[in-house]
Amino acid sequence: MSNVILDQISEAVQKGKARDTKELVQKAIAEKIGAKDILDKGLLAAMAIVGKKFKNNEVFVPEVLISARALNMGTAELKPYLAAQGVKPLGKAIICTVKGDLHDIGKNLVRMMLEGVGLEVQDLGVDVAPEKIVEAVKTSDAKVLCLSALLTTTMGAQKDTIDALAAAGVRDKIKIMVGGAPVTEEYAKQIGADAYTSDAASAATAAKLFF
Repeated sequence: MSNVILDQISEAVQKGKARDTKELVQKAIAEKIGAKDILDKGLLAAMAIVGKKFKNNEVFVPEVLISARALNMGTAELKPYLAAQGVKPLGKAIICTVKGDLHDIGKNLVRMMLEGVGLEVQDLGVDVAPEKIVEAVKTSDAKVLCLSALLTTTMGAQKDTIDALAAAGVRDKIKIMVGGAPVTEEYAKQIGADAYTSDAASAATAAKLFF
């Protein structure tokens, strides 16, 4: 019976049905299904499918956003039970759009995909100065930093941020991933980033490898 409910949770998330997701998670908890199973086999399994479809252009940004909303509602319902059962996130990541850039859709998609593979994500927002990122890295135990730049004019801020982390002596503390429309694999290597990905689903897959 548990598999049926977990499949229903997965389906509800894929279809972006937030209220159904919440109710099915409550039902699964009432039926004494383990919180980790609900998370892994229901909620996260759904986002893995959504991520794959997004990568293959079978679904688009609006569908991903509503699926992510359903996922968030399900995980909010599950959080106390995960904590009670000692289930911890896979790890922590920091994400932001760099200084001078106000774009946030790409960043938000990556954040949702990272959460969809079980990471806890600290989102610093948009137009974030290198100093603020350095401070976040110093005070967090995050292992991955994702820097987004959507304009050719703000790509340089990715390099400035990496240089600032090195100057502050914390560059080795964190793996840096870069992305955004004008960013390339070659540019990522040039500025000393640890990884470049071209889309949100690939970013989540790559980030997982650092944990």
